[in-house]
Amino acid sequence: MAVSLFDVIGPVMIGPSSSHTAGAARLGNMARRICGLDFQRVEFLLHGSFAQTGKGHGTEKALLGGVLGLKASDERIKDSFALAEQQGLAFSFAEIDLGDHHPNSVKIVLHGRESTCSIIGS
Repeated sequence: MAVSLFDVIGPVMIGPSSSHTAGAARLGNMARRICGLDFQRVEFLLHGSFAQTGKGHGTEKALLGGVLGLKASDERIKDSFALAEQQGLAFSFAEIDLGDHHPNSVKIVLHGRESTCSIIGS
């Protein structure tokens, strides 16, 4: 596989933003790996610029895509809402003030049948 200049200077990702899309997808994916796969509902509590400008940058789709196991470069991120519905995964987004956290932060709460796991990532 050939390496391009864009592979060297930035993440291979679906855009438009390395922090709001690629970073968000990685945060969702990390939450999935840490908490495990047995969850039926996920809440995304968006802080700072994730809450203020995330919709325009695709942050919500990227976070959900990450929780679904999609990588930052997966073109299906743009369809993550439909993919979650197909898989029967309930999801919601709300704003939260996490205090002194980085502006690109999210609290992800994964609800399973017998347990709940929450993670704050930036």
